[in-house]
Amino acid sequence: MKTKHIRKQKGAIAIIVGLSIAVLVGFAGLALDAGQLYVTKTELQNAADACALSAAYELTGDPIPAENFERAENAGIAVATQNKVGFQGTNIPAGSVSVQFGTSLSGGSWSSASAGAGENRKYVRCTIDRTGITMWFMQVLGIGDQTVNAIATATLAPAQTNCAIPLALCSDNPGGPSPSFGYIQGQWYSMNFKETGGTSSSLTGNFRWIDFDPSSTTPGCSGGGAQELACLLEGAGQCNLPANNLGNCTGASPGNPIPGCVGQTGNITSLGKAFNTRFGIYPGGGTVSPDELTSAPPDFTGFAYNATSWPAGHDAYSGSSSGGASNFLDSRAAHTPVQATEIPNGSKSASGGDLSSYGADRRLVTVPFVPCNDFDSGQQSPIRGYACILMLSPYLKTGQDVTVNAEYLGASNMPGSPCATSGSVGGSSSVGPLVPALVQ
Repeated sequence: MKTKHIRKQKGAIAIIVGLSIAVLVGFAGLALDAGQLYVTKTELQNAADACALSAAYELTGDPIPAENFERAENAGIAVATQNKVGFQGTNIPAGSVSVQFGTSLSGGSWSSASAGAGENRKYVRCTIDRTGITMWFMQVLGIGDQTVNAIATATLAPAQTNCAIPLALCSDNPGGPSPSFGYIQGQWYSMNFKETGGTSSSLTGNFRWIDFDPSSTTPGCSGGGAQELACLLEGAGQCNLPANNLGNCTGASPGNPIPGCVGQTGNITSLGKAFNTRFGIYPGGGTVSPDELTSAPPDFTGFAYNATSWPAGHDAYSGSSSGGASNFLDSRAAHTPVQATEIPNGSKSASGGDLSSYGADRRLVTVPFVPCNDFDSGQQSPIRGYACILMLSPYLKTGQDVTVNAEYLGASNMPGSPCATSGSVGGSSSVGPLVPALVQ
């Protein structure tokens, strides 16, 4: 009798072991398969965030030019596909990235650039999918391949910190109404001086070369003085700038820096080459090399605006002129090179193909407002705010005379500003230029 009882129990043990294996596989699946999905979600979210931020940088202007949506879509996809997925094993394919544009977060439709995104679509949404994720253990329980996706939405918002080129727009009425301090949107303004030794007294016009931080050298730019400023012009500019200074800079010096005070540089004769790279003009003969185009990128167009090419003398950004030339937005869309008459002796220029392949927003730039009187007296000057300007023409000399013109396009933090820069997003009270910001 005892032997028969033991034989009956043997089958029960096999059932218990089988059920236990199923439970263990389930727990392993929860730990490992769920972990795989979580890691995939994190990888896709990082890529979607980068995609949205990169695309949002292009949503400048009011209304937004049609070609900006195509550039935004291309930029978003290009950045997304540089990210990896599958435990950083493979690049995200372009076909899994969707970039769409909308008018608000609360509702309405989203459309792609190819579907004709409207000119008032200020938000960009990136969606990235990864399908066919094979389950390692859960498939034993009948759970098949899974799909994970990530969504990120971005727009342009005022910055807490930002980047600007080492050029200031000065005002003889610094106490005037902000944010434009008497400047008129669409009007042309100039910096005129003689390259005769670097004294500030020979400066006239509305612009000044400046040193944002006279007490130190910008990281990544060796040397100092003109060499440092040339490096900033060829690159993104000076970043992580201090907040505006609404007081004064009395007592400020390289040994006693005051936040929001910029330094005096006088006339600098060696910045012309760096300035002109933004028009696709580089020193030397022959053709422009990829290394030159990469290290100091040009704008999408080098076409220069002056009294000859644009007789109207104002509104070159998006207006019209009896001279028949295309405005800046149209020239940018067509990747029009700089005119031969605007190329200094001993220089070469980028072709339309070069501008298309290597171009970026390099002539729509952010510069600070500073009081002229403080600056021209030789002391440091406070930053009152930031302006968006269009660089109109290259740096050319007639003898020792130099004239650099720019079109004022409004305060850089105004809604729909054509300028966008890099920097840290601020709060509702921030007055910095527009920078890409994640909003969802």
